[in-house]
Amino acid sequence: MPDIRVAVDAGGTFTDVCIYNSSTQEFRVTKVPSTPNNPMQAVINGVRRGEIELADVDLFFHGTTVATNALITRRFPKASLVTTKGFRDVIEIRDGTKDNLWDAYADVSGPYIRRRDRFEVTERVDYAGDIVTPLNEQEARELARKLKRRGTTTIAVCFMNSYANAHNEQRMRQILEEEIPGANVSTSSEILPEIFEHDRFNTAVANTVLGPLVSDYVKQLDDELTAGGYVNDLLLLHSGGGSMTPAMAKHFPVRLAASGIAAGAIAAKHIAEQCGYKNAVGLDMGGTSTDISLIHDGELRVTKQWGVEYGHPIVFPSIEVLTIGAGGGSLAHIDIAGALRNGPQSAGADPGPACYERGGMEPTNTDANIALNRLGTSLAGGALELNRDKAIDAIKDKIGQPLSLETAEAAQAILKVANANMADAVRLVSIRRGLDPRDFALIAFGGAGALHGAEVARELGIPAVIIPPNPGVTSAMGCLLVDIQHDLSMMYTASADSADTNDLEHQFCGLEKEAADRLRHENVADEDVVLQRGISMRYQGQWRSLQVPMNNRAHSLKDAMETFHQEHERQFSFRQDTQPVEIYQLHLRAIGKTPKPSFTPFEKIVGATVEPHAQRNVFFDGQWHATPIYQREALPPGFELAGPAIIDQLDSTTVVPPNTTALIDEWKNIRIQIIETGERA
Repeated sequence: MPDIRVAVDAGGTFTDVCIYNSSTQEFRVTKVPSTPNNPMQAVINGVRRGEIELADVDLFFHGTTVATNALITRRFPKASLVTTKGFRDVIEIRDGTKDNLWDAYADVSGPYIRRRDRFEVTERVDYAGDIVTPLNEQEARELARKLKRRGTTTIAVCFMNSYANAHNEQRMRQILEEEIPGANVSTSSEILPEIFEHDRFNTAVANTVLGPLVSDYVKQLDDELTAGGYVNDLLLLHSGGGSMTPAMAKHFPVRLAASGIAAGAIAAKHIAEQCGYKNAVGLDMGGTSTDISLIHDGELRVTKQWGVEYGHPIVFPSIEVLTIGAGGGSLAHIDIAGALRNGPQSAGADPGPACYERGGMEPTNTDANIALNRLGTSLAGGALELNRDKAIDAIKDKIGQPLSLETAEAAQAILKVANANMADAVRLVSIRRGLDPRDFALIAFGGAGALHGAEVARELGIPAVIIPPNPGVTSAMGCLLVDIQHDLSMMYTASADSADTNDLEHQFCGLEKEAADRLRHENVADEDVVLQRGISMRYQGQWRSLQVPMNNRAHSLKDAMETFHQEHERQFSFRQDTQPVEIYQLHLRAIGKTPKPSFTPFEKIVGATVEPHAQRNVFFDGQWHATPIYQREALPPGFELAGPAIIDQLDSTTVVPPNTTALIDEWKNIRIQIIETGERA
């Protein structure tokens, strides 16, 4: 029987492959360069490099950047929006906010569908769901025929108040499909039945424009895997921290935005639990960007207010991750004021850093690390050879000479700026919420995270750094830890004190039926289905709401109200038990359980000794240090060392700076302790 599970995480620079044998509990990893022009090719290259027999694969997980990249680059098919007369510009007016309140000249990027491609029809539903004006079907058919003449087959239908009554939207969809055979039509009431029109419209529009791209990509990859002998569903990681099958991805492609980012956060949570930390910060530093996630009291933060670009919300539950432009390929440059900057621009995979010898002329973080001898001249097991001289030349010409610095000093300055940028991002997700980063562990992974983790921790006063066994493919491992998951919601406004509990139960049962249909469509067995209810509440007069869990016991609404008061106090430092509470929204998380890897700790070898396989001079804190180089595979659990040291492996390099110690724990993580005067326990 098949007993292999494969997870592939496609990043901006490398595509990572994690292979797990459930019979032997053996992990294998491999990395291949990403192929931005054809992402599927890198997935297939990774399968081949990993020598995987697809006929032996039980589950194949994939975290993809296809949806995210399409929204960033705006490379999607021509699409149109059909909306209620008078509401053509909702997605352009937005909510009137700006990313930078103080920059009067910075404009938010334009909507995903241009004004010339947005059309109106006569119809109107009021706030209560009553049809005030029926859909003008003559107008609707004339518009459908016009869109057909324009060659438009990708269409979003977004009517006012359709969350309360979807009849007019559904009829418009029927007319479009009758007049334009094969049209890809999304309705806002199906995608996101929620009240705020900008959030609902934009989420539906994003879903619509991504439909053809994601469907084509997923179908091609699914066909390729099937042709190779894989017989089960391809499981695609989505932003909410679960997975979905190609059938569901076709209907909800926007959920794949931020797909790979969520995988790293899930893996960070697993590693924190494994090592006994309830509070941890995930630092996932790749070739292009760094993703910061926060685990507090053992839970990842989840948000519904997010987007790939500011001003274009995607209102599906998503693991909260802060992404900044700091990666191995981030470009170092001097701004017009003469100050050294790092990122957010990136050399990417092509041409890449100067040391790649692919035409890149600007220095990057990778170039700085290799110039300081922190990084060797071979990456990904010899798949990529680096030229140290090219790195040194780029740093000298672009940074060193203009700032009158020696090359090593310039390289160190590049890394200090990068580390400061990442430390600031950690402060945003921790201190801004009243959390002290010194009470957290830092889990550093990604292709470049282990190079920078210890110095970022020192910048923040974090005492412990954890480097997982395969930091470069940790996000891919996170894909192996997820279940199939769908998040459903509906508006339900009522006073919590006087709500009809029978009607409330009826509405939840309706959501559960839809969830069961979805999971059944994905071949999930009934015994593997888990349904988790949630309810959003707010104090009367409030604008925003808080979601809390809700069970199906007799007093569940009272229990949910008490949980709401407690959660409100935890998040906002006050509660108002005498203030009336309103029900705002109902939620349902539908989970289809998938098999998970079983991890067994290794026995520690007390007093283990390992000789370094090499030594080289490495630059730390303004001077060169004779530094031992270890091969990670040779380090047994229980082995301890004092910095400075470099630990090499296939998918990453770990830097253990001076004034730190490192221990290989029973899970084969590297635990780095920062030694500083006055350090907190």
